[in-house]
Amino acid sequence: MTTKENMKSINKTARIAGILYLLITILAIFVHFYVPSTLIVPGDAATTANNIIASDGLFRMSIGTELVLLLSEIVLSVLLYVLLKPVNKTLSLVATVSRLAMTTIHGINLLTHFIVSLLLSGAGYLTVFEPNQLHALVMVFLDAYSHGFNIGIVFLSLHAFALGYLIFKSGYFPKILGVLFMIAALGYLIDSFSYVLLANYKTGPVYLALPIAIAEIAFPLWLLIKGVNAEQWEKRAVESA
Repeated sequence: MTTKENMKSINKTARIAGILYLLITILAIFVHFYVPSTLIVPGDAATTANNIIASDGLFRMSIGTELVLLLSEIVLSVLLYVLLKPVNKTLSLVATVSRLAMTTIHGINLLTHFIVSLLLSGAGYLTVFEPNQLHALVMVFLDAYSHGFNIGIVFLSLHAFALGYLIFKSGYFPKILGVLFMIAALGYLIDSFSYVLLANYKTGPVYLALPIAIAEIAFPLWLLIKGVNAEQWEKRAVESA
């Protein structure tokens, strides 16, 4: 392709990445915030189980939505690699692989929700369990899902730091976006390890969550609205060739 075609293509890639990033954010809010707050009552296994039975369609929709989210993560990981490999191919590969590792962990972790559906399906072989035993098992697998999600976030912290550094050094994205992602990476790391090391840890303080929220919204909006400084991207691509 000619230089002009390359520049047009990279901005198309940036805008597709921005759309996917925002889609993932919206789907994540539904899957990880709306549905749990609607169905799960902490410490009350019976009410939680009854809520899931009564809203089986919503619970299954959450599973399907997360599958769409994870498929989008795979495509986004590749697009971010394409956008940032002119800065440093090796570090861009680290960012991509670490996000894909998170996606793999979250995909395997989703099996716990399928198990919850099976436990509450009313299948004949489940009559060996008392209702309170089934409800307790449901809570165990829902808690296991939360822990599996937080394990995946450990790998996202590596991705966010590498991504932030690449953005900062790129010359074709605002440096402030890179700084925000490196701060967000620290927030992800502290939050995820706190779940492992501190008993009864619930969620991180606002000063950890705020940089994460700003970075995860500002970057995709920049990709979608402003795209890439195509001349600088092309210059870095030629230099790294």
